[in-house]
Amino acid sequence: MMKKLVCMAGAAALVAMGSAFAQAPAESKGDVRKDTRDIRQDRREIRQDKSDIRQDRREMRRDLREGDKKAAAAEKRDIARDRADLRKDKRDLRKDKRDRRQDVKGKS
Repeated sequence: MMKKLVCMAGAAALVAMGSAFAQAPAESKGDVRKDTRDIRQDRREIRQDKSDIRQDRREMRRDLREGDKKAAAAEKRDIARDRADLRKDKRDLRKDKRDRRQDVKGKS
């Protein structure tokens, strides 16, 4: 009787483990692809933000050289907005990289 009980418990444990593993990786491949796509998009946005900042700095220096303080102040505010956006994009990139690492780790 004890032998049957142990065999039955072992079989139930195997069935439970098999169903748990069968459900997990179904979405992970799509998750990795989505995270990779998000990472590429974040990198593209970071490059664009850096380019915007460089352009705004050039314009601000030109405005200061020409003595246009109002325009220079507007460029300074624009640079501050672009830097905030750059920080947000970098934070998003780190999050997407972390998510992709967890998805890949969970998949294998």
